Amino acid sequence: MTEDILREVRASSGLKNAIMGSVELQRATSAVTVRLITDLSYTDADYNSAYSVVRKYVPEEFSLELNISKLTPDGAMVRKKILSVIAEKYPALAAVVEEKDIFVEKTDDGFEFVLSIFGDKSRGEAIVRTVAGELKKSFCGNFSGSVRENALSAENLVIEREEEEEKFEAPARTFAVENFAPIESADAPKRALYMADFNFVSDNAVVCGSIVDLSERSYTRSNGEERPYFSITLSDGTGTLTLTCFARKKSEEKIRALKAGESIVCNCRSEVRGGGLRYTTTAINFGTLPKDFVPERRQSRPVPKAYHTVKPEQFVDYTQTDFFTDTTLPECFKNTSFVVFDLETTGLTTIPVAGQMDGIIEIGAYKVIDGEIKEKFSTFVNPERPVGLDARITELTGITDDMVKSAPSYKDVLPDFVKFCSGSVLVGHNAVGFDYKFINFYCSELGFQIDFKVIDTLFLAQKLLRLSNNKLNTIADHFGIKFNHHRAEDDALATAKIFIELIKIKKSLP
Repeated sequence: MTEDILREVRASSGLKNAIMGSVELQRATSAVTVRLITDLSYTDADYNSAYSVVRKYVPEEFSLELNISKLTPDGAMVRKKILSVIAEKYPALAAVVEEKDIFVEKTDDGFEFVLSIFGDKSRGEAIVRTVAGELKKSFCGNFSGSVRENALSAENLVIEREEEEEKFEAPARTFAVENFAPIESADAPKRALYMADFNFVSDNAVVCGSIVDLSERSYTRSNGEERPYFSITLSDGTGTLTLTCFARKKSEEKIRALKAGESIVCNCRSEVRGGGLRYTTTAINFGTLPKDFVPERRQSRPVPKAYHTVKPEQFVDYTQTDFFTDTTLPECFKNTSFVVFDLETTGLTTIPVAGQMDGIIEIGAYKVIDGEIKEKFSTFVNPERPVGLDARITELTGITDDMVKSAPSYKDVLPDFVKFCSGSVLVGHNAVGFDYKFINFYCSELGFQIDFKVIDTLFLAQKLLRLSNNKLNTIADHFGIKFNHHRAEDDALATAKIFIELIKIKKSLP
């Protein structure tokens, strides 16, 4: 509704660049005060036209006061606002950016600015987008910006980030080896690594698990002798490893006699070969995991102390559901925050296939606090794929290669997303079956062992509504919610509004 009001108001020449300054609602007196901001001189006719437009959208039982302020920014005002935005949203950057690092130039319809900060292009462009968005909220006109490298700022920022958040490396988990019996060695290892954690180079490691597959092949030694070697795939319930075994002659038949399902313990080494890790056994013996083995949860990388790449924005929607109606929200909304999110991806593969997993190309999320949508987290993500986006994905979402190629990597985005979600319940439409799997997979790659409670609006709608189907657009139509389907930011906002409506019906959380 806000955009509809502004579109009609801007039909007047003196208000063609007008923005919404504020809306105040006094329920006790049934009064509404609307403040518009314009950068042009306006006439009484412009005012009367604007009043008529706004009056149409305010229920008859409410009185209306319309205030129009003229605000024409100059370069100094814009520069001051940019510094204010940086101080609020990027405190580490504010420590090294001064007024002289900001160049501002007036254009025909607004301002262009250049930030002299650092050389990380993707992060710089994300900051510029945020700053431009904040300028548009404060001043009329169009604002665009760019980044110019400042080596000193870059160096200082790197130092600050390293001091604030040291590189996290979770210690590898181990378990006790039981029921040892020799095959190749009498030395019984005491503990074995979780296979899920064995992703590093080592000259002497131990793994233990059940044989999934064993195959025999041969190779020719330098002296012309043909010798067998074995490929053994093991699983310990946390992960799977394939090891190469060059058996000693005296133990060759014993290795050949091993069968799938038997449990063995292997001394081994790992080294980088062909861009990945190769595991080779140095000794194979019988051994088992502890009885009733339950893997312990891996230590998680801590939630970042500050945002570094994507900073959430305050979300202002003057027309959130039932603005003019005194609707009491269910108690379950109080003292609980929810992050409603949606992803756009390179495909539908939610589990790694042959080591490949589809990538994230956009994240959209909104934080609901006390039943109101308060904050927004939105960014494109560079999937870092050698091949461009599939044409079908571009057709479905409207996202092109150009839109993601300069975007930050998931390695930079997800730590900020984890911080945004910390302490909240996650909500999504088909989130359990799709979106959360991507978040969980890529967060795990970065050392975040996430365990959020997830509410799925798809399941809620199935239980509470009797619709022909439970697609997002069908449910949105049911509640009269308009949105641009198949873009993460828009889908997430629609889902947030749907979630609030569903909980109003249910009057409790799932």
